[in-house]
Amino acid sequence: MSQATTSIRVFAVYLVILGATLVAAPDLVLAPFGIPHSPEGWIRVIGVLAAVLGLYYFVAARFELVPFYRATVFGRIFVFLSFGALALFGFAPTSLALFGTVDLAGAVWTAAGLRAAAR
Repeated sequence: MSQATTSIRVFAVYLVILGATLVAAPDLVLAPFGIPHSPEGWIRVIGVLAAVLGLYYFVAARFELVPFYRATVFGRIFVFLSFGALALFGFAPTSLALFGTVDLAGAVWTAAGLRAAAR
């Protein structure tokens, strides 16, 4: 298994666990970052979406879909930049940027794995 595939599998696990936790007990994720509880239920919708994305990552890793890996690098960098901008401009708590750093770290890991495999 390549380093890129490993990074995708790890990120899949992260997304599924994060998604399931946001659906079942969102305050376990939100409270440590100082993000207030939202009774509207949108955070649970985001949890479902995160878990589904995690399933896509698992399938991509299972079949070693390198084009998907490449797309995730750009997507996760975009998430990092977007979360940072939302926090910077006051549209979201600054702690949201921490979630973006997980995406950035995963993107860097996957990109490094793709470069190593290309050599």
